[in-house]
Amino acid sequence: METQYTSTRNSNVHINTKEAIVKGFSDDNGLFVLPHLSDHKINLGSIMKQDYQGMAAIILQKLLPDFSATEIKQCLHDAYDHSFDTKKITPLVQVDNFHVLELFHGPTSAFKDVGLQLLPQLMKHALKPEQRVMILAATSGDTGTAALAGFKNTKQMGITVFYPHGGVSPIQQQQMLTTKGNNTNVASIKGNFDDAQTNVKKIFNNQNVKKQIGKHVSLSSANSINIGRLIPQIVYYFSAYQQLIQSHQIQIGDQINFTVPTGNFGDILAGYYAKKLGLPIKKLVIACNANNVLADFFHDGVYNRNRKFYKTVAPSMDIQVSSNFERLLYYKSGENAEYVKQLMDDLSTNGQYRVSKDVLNRIKQDFSCGFSDDRAIEDSIKTVYQKYHYLMDPHTAAGYQVMRKIQKQDSKTPMILLSTASPYKFVSAVSDAILGHHDQSVIQTTKNIYNTTKVKIPNNLTDIWDLPIAKSPVIEPNAMSSFVVQKVSEVFSNDQN
Repeated sequence: METQYTSTRNSNVHINTKEAIVKGFSDDNGLFVLPHLSDHKINLGSIMKQDYQGMAAIILQKLLPDFSATEIKQCLHDAYDHSFDTKKITPLVQVDNFHVLELFHGPTSAFKDVGLQLLPQLMKHALKPEQRVMILAATSGDTGTAALAGFKNTKQMGITVFYPHGGVSPIQQQQMLTTKGNNTNVASIKGNFDDAQTNVKKIFNNQNVKKQIGKHVSLSSANSINIGRLIPQIVYYFSAYQQLIQSHQIQIGDQINFTVPTGNFGDILAGYYAKKLGLPIKKLVIACNANNVLADFFHDGVYNRNRKFYKTVAPSMDIQVSSNFERLLYYKSGENAEYVKQLMDDLSTNGQYRVSKDVLNRIKQDFSCGFSDDRAIEDSIKTVYQKYHYLMDPHTAAGYQVMRKIQKQDSKTPMILLSTASPYKFVSAVSDAILGHHDQSVIQTTKNIYNTTKVKIPNNLTDIWDLPIAKSPVIEPNAMSSFVVQKVSEVFSNDQN
């Protein structure tokens, strides 16, 4: 039987995998999900014998069956064979009595590269010859840079990225503004990431926008709300497990824990998918920054975004509405789309919702949660560097103290901390932590960190300062839809894509 995806908010939706990737977002504002994930379990012994691309092929064929084995192989080759600086793609490094899974070895030095190098390749094979698609992305920093790099100059596709004005690091902004493709567009908005994400979601189902862009152009997403971006991230959980086996830290079948710095909940949700597919994960530990909506949720089952918004030293986690959490609610409510729709309606109307005790308890079976404020993040960067000579970026550091609390409760289960970005993407915070100050110049601050630590600077982060910068307009959130219409017209006007 053909594998069909449905919507988190409407169980009557049925869509195949290629259509789900091109569409990105359901018409009812829900997210596409695959029911009965546990029915798709993977043979652990078999997948552990594969290299990274082999693992990815097995997982993609399970969850994206509309793609042929040949298509998947070609997609993986184009995505990973030349754009990462290590054949392991996501290498595992031992630090003290925990391991760090480095997810920043791709072309923009952030974990988003794992999904966003592959998504354009999947999209390429999913589009029909007459179809054109404008990819939309709201970003708190790394999604924008990775999406622009992945979709740059791709045929039949354009990409438009929105980021909060003053809400990303200087290096993230430089990366976005120097990605000059014939189909790439960037604008900053007067607001935060949640404002950008909310308005992008509205644009997808804006009938006036659809009318203006025409029937041959569709809109899709590069955020992890798109299953084609989320599914590739499952692979590095299996790869981490394999690397522990290879280093004789565990035997096949042993349980392990993961701590994951979390903003939009996609990175850690991929870990939950891995567990449902058969990876022996004991606990997935959610680490928030000062925008700790999820940490509070774990106390009382109330998700409440009606709170002060903090700009932190970990800006990619400055998010109060974690979109992918909706997918977890779908699974933990027994795949009750009607229940999830009610919760999301409550969130939209009142800025909050409350789950039942039963649903909260089911979530706690697989997850625990904590948070680190800015002081704790900088203390963690300093501590880990001084004790173990390992340099973390602020987002990875947000997970460190949360992880340590879990290790006090469970010291025997091996722990892996996901490192989401190179420390050189957030040099001011890193320099403040290890040197006590930072230079006004990002370039000089970067040099100061290198001269102190001798930690290699990724080539892509040294090269960007010599590239010409594109101009980026600053617009109101309510002007985003007209900006998209304008860019669709520009990108596809001569249909050179």
